[in-house]
Amino acid sequence: MTVPSIEAVQRRTVRTLVASQVSGGLGVSAAIAVGAVVVTELFGREDLSGLVQSSQVLGAALLAMPAASLAVSHGRRVGLGVAYALGALGALLAVVAAQTQVFVLLLAGTALLGGGTAAGLQARYAATDLAPVHSRGRALSVVVWSTTVGAVAGPNLAGPAGRVAESVGIEPLAGPFLIGVVVMGLGTLIVLTGLRPDPLLTARGRGTAVAAVRRRGVLRVGWKAIAISPPAVLGLVSVVVGHTVMVTVMVMTPVHMTHGGASISIIGFVISVHVAGMYALSPVMGWLADRVGRVPVISGGVLILLAAVILSGTTNEGHSPALTAGLFLLGLGWSACMVAGSTLLTDAVAPDDRPAVQGASDLFMGLAAAGGGALAGVVVGSYGYGVLNAAAAVLLVAPAATMLVPACRSLSNTRSA
Repeated sequence: MTVPSIEAVQRRTVRTLVASQVSGGLGVSAAIAVGAVVVTELFGREDLSGLVQSSQVLGAALLAMPAASLAVSHGRRVGLGVAYALGALGALLAVVAAQTQVFVLLLAGTALLGGGTAAGLQARYAATDLAPVHSRGRALSVVVWSTTVGAVAGPNLAGPAGRVAESVGIEPLAGPFLIGVVVMGLGTLIVLTGLRPDPLLTARGRGTAVAAVRRRGVLRVGWKAIAISPPAVLGLVSVVVGHTVMVTVMVMTPVHMTHGGASISIIGFVISVHVAGMYALSPVMGWLADRVGRVPVISGGVLILLAAVILSGTTNEGHSPALTAGLFLLGLGWSACMVAGSTLLTDAVAPDDRPAVQGASDLFMGLAAAGGGALAGVVVGSYGYGVLNAAAAVLLVAPAATMLVPACRSLSNTRSA
């Protein structure tokens, strides 16, 4: 394939991924926004309301490797398409669970809904399959940025979705899940029709390495490829720690604000500022990762996260400008670590190993964040929000220490694709 045609395929790939991210992100955020409310209102179990979010996060983590395995065998189109389809199926099961009030079915549905999140995460890597090394960070960051639309718009559709559901005889609280069925189904169609030719299959030219990867096991190949490369270890650690710190602090911020009497509207505003920090400037992070380097952007992300937990952790209960600033920086630091870390991870391993490595990274990232989110409530309940932020600051030692490895300090960003 000639260079111009490769560039044309890359442009089409990025456009397709952006469209699928908007659609899939809309479905996930709309559904998850009401998950806890469904448990509280329909099942009368406020004590179990957090399990919906936990099952979705865990589902996304556990579906990361199957999606990566499908990508190894059949390309990104099939891997992402199946993940989005599972997300749509999960949303449908959640609708049925709300109608029949079967709690176990709701958890199964939200776990499968994690397929939409898994697809959204792996879509960022699909954008790098054909991208030149000097623009790989920007390609990845544009796909991350496109998540903003769905993440912001999704929760705001809960009201209209409820009215639509009620008009067709469905429980109003199931309305956002019904939206998830439609838009994640649309995301499936976008991926299956738009990713032609498949970027991963095009990049590797259908080489013989696929059979070897499948024979050795995708997860085993992924972990081994990371373990033998110090830059890959840094990429993994920065993504995992950045995501865990962000989730751990973010999930307990509404509780911290509620204890101080903050209104729901103020809490919503602070979380919106946080989401803006996560996604709005991700193209800037991609540009910096390409121009300045992956490792310096990761370093900046770690420092931003440290500033975020210091600001947030020293605020009084309720709302304050310092807490709002801290949550914005929490999102911004996450963006730097996610974009630069994911790009470094892609740079640091052989092309044939990348899908396995990327799947393993998303698996570990999801499991760590799910564990952190689960422990966050215990820490805040026993010791307070400030101690939670202090614990998050301790986690940041890991990427800082990893950067001291000589192979990471001298990393060149000119690795061939």
